[in-house]
Amino acid sequence: MKRILPYFLILLGSFIYAVGLNAFIIGNGLAEGGFVGISLVLYYKFHVIVGLSFFVFNIPVLLLGWKFFGRHFIVKTVLGVVAVSVFSILTTHFGQHVHDRLLAALYGGVICGAGLGLIFRSGGTTGGTDILARIVGHFWGHSMGKVMFASDVLIISLVALVLGKEIAMYSLVALFVASRVIDFVIDGISSSRATMIISEHAPAIATRIHVELGRGTTFLQGYGGYTEKAKQVIYCVVNRNELVRLQALVYEEDPLAFLVSNDVHDVLGEGFTF
Repeated sequence: MKRILPYFLILLGSFIYAVGLNAFIIGNGLAEGGFVGISLVLYYKFHVIVGLSFFVFNIPVLLLGWKFFGRHFIVKTVLGVVAVSVFSILTTHFGQHVHDRLLAALYGGVICGAGLGLIFRSGGTTGGTDILARIVGHFWGHSMGKVMFASDVLIISLVALVLGKEIAMYSLVALFVASRVIDFVIDGISSSRATMIISEHAPAIATRIHVELGRGTTFLQGYGGYTEKAKQVIYCVVNRNELVRLQALVYEEDPLAFLVSNDVHDVLGEGFTF
């Protein structure tokens, strides 16, 4: 089941992405970045089927990905490309014309971002500039983010030239919203906090954490740069709603304690679920 689940999620994500693409992006004359953006320009100007052109553009890129990164990497990417191509054709009748293009961009960005987030979280991609960015990074050392951003800028510039500046601006809104939703889907809502506590009363604090919060702790060895003394550092992960209780018991035990906490993602272990 665990082996099948990622492939199911890639299919589900592809379907959600295709729905958002047809319902709000294409349905309101907006555009996208990447190879989908090029396919949309061809669709608006020459009525070329988006799913078909998107698949054709990806064939040489998939072959390059296979050559440089191997079969294991490319299998999920092929599934993502084929699924997006097929679902974008099957959902063409989902178009929803919205009088306010800004709303269309927002809804399109949310739905497309949710679909892409599922694909990426499952280890897949939608090919295109994702693979090209990996290849450029592999040979020339440029980060994937920079390469993909540069490609999106070029494609949106093409959209501005062919379809007009207003369409390009609304499309940028959709791209930005989609990027934030992708991060949200991949990282999730951070409900856990990693906390480091530096105190002269570390054993007593750790005991109270064990008893009162039911959380484990780890002692780290530190050394005070100012005091030039050895320090015990408590490392502990708690749920967000436990943080206030943790802070209270720490300062009850030692008002001079130093405490710092950060959001953490994908905590796996006793008391936490992925």
